[in-house]
Amino acid sequence: MLVSAIAFVEGTPKVQQIVEAFSQAIENVEWAPGSKLPSVRELTETLGVSKFTLNEALDRLRGRNLLTSSQGRGYFVAMETVRPPAANWVDLLPQDLLSVLRRPLAAANGDLRPGGGHLPETWLDSEALRQTLRSVVRAPSLRIASLGTPPGLLPLRQALQQKLHGEGLSVSVEQIITTPNTVQGLDMLMRLLARPGDTVLLDAPCYFNFHANLALHGVKVVTIPRRPDGFDFTALEHLLAEHRPRLYLTTSVLHNPTGHSFSPGQAFRLLQLTQQYHCHIIEDDLYGDLHPNPPPRLAALAGLDQVTYLSGFSKILSANARVSFVVAAPQLAANLTNMKLMSGGVTSELFEQVVYRMLSEGSYAKHRKRMVQRLMEAGGRVEQWLKRCGCELPMGYEGGMFIWARLPPGVNGELLAQAALKQGMVLAPGALFGYDPAQRDSMRFNVAHSDEAKVQRLFETLLGRASHAL
Repeated sequence: MLVSAIAFVEGTPKVQQIVEAFSQAIENVEWAPGSKLPSVRELTETLGVSKFTLNEALDRLRGRNLLTSSQGRGYFVAMETVRPPAANWVDLLPQDLLSVLRRPLAAANGDLRPGGGHLPETWLDSEALRQTLRSVVRAPSLRIASLGTPPGLLPLRQALQQKLHGEGLSVSVEQIITTPNTVQGLDMLMRLLARPGDTVLLDAPCYFNFHANLALHGVKVVTIPRRPDGFDFTALEHLLAEHRPRLYLTTSVLHNPTGHSFSPGQAFRLLQLTQQYHCHIIEDDLYGDLHPNPPPRLAALAGLDQVTYLSGFSKILSANARVSFVVAAPQLAANLTNMKLMSGGVTSELFEQVVYRMLSEGSYAKHRKRMVQRLMEAGGRVEQWLKRCGCELPMGYEGGMFIWARLPPGVNGELLAQAALKQGMVLAPGALFGYDPAQRDSMRFNVAHSDEAKVQRLFETLLGRASHAL
């Protein structure tokens, strides 16, 4: 077999270039299946690389099942390297319009993402995260061969205890349990706190995964419209009296998707009513750290017998380095720890240590402060151009990632989002966030992704076309 020299390009690791060149030769059948590669010594001389670099590339090719090896005999092209043709691919995911629109929100599809649920990578303190990650990996305290501690890394839980104390929630460290992410934390709480057939109260609109997750638990869902004044509390009391929901799942500060936060007065009345009707609250506080001056959390006002608190760091640090946590009454915290063990939900100690260091060394606080200020500035600009487009902002903008806008009369948000997706722009129409027809004329905008002239121009163009079609 003849292996040609590779014209290596600066800036790309040689290992990667070797893997790509060999993969192309194998997949294009330039090298016959079963043929033997030259020896390692011959290959290093031909390619002009070290033995270490070559062996790394060969190991990756074996991992892709493109090469096989035999002790003392060398490396061979795998006998079966044919890939199924692309035409055989069948997309088994739901193809209805809302499902098609929802999928890009959780992926990286689309050049423009004003409907997305995360901040752009350019907004994140990626370098601080990478430095901390490198430091943690080098530290002997990282237990490579061990599982994480069931309730979570103790130094992290102690740092969280101090953070929570500063937010008015004083708890013992035993009441803080880490989870891999907030959705998994919610899923475990639902298994502990609800049974099939129970009623659960949700806001309308709300984060679309809440409906999907609760459906898996077989509970009955009732909703209450989320308004600028909180709720119609008379309607809320009637709902509580009629349906007797076991749980109320909500976001009290910077609600997703509306960006609304309960004022102290609204929170007090809500807590009063839910206590009267024995409805326990799960408070999802994933966005609270993005508020410039957050009001008290429900858990701080009512205590953990009435409210279980859930939060995390995926929105500010990285969606790819998730660590979340639950703060609960003592017995519920103990039950949650046991469920983590039974369900394999023990959190990665690597990421726990990264978050602990960023909290304890101050980089998280500095990054959070910069993020809050940057969002406030961008939010003001996005508010202005949305209003110029004829949108109404019923909630107003008080900080955080999201603005909830009502589209001009007659514009169909789902069709607008469908048209935008064809242009490489991901929008989040109100229909994604619940089943209330009143939401269909609304849309959620991510402030960070919407503060771009290109987004504004394309949205105005699509809105104009939709208006002319009426």
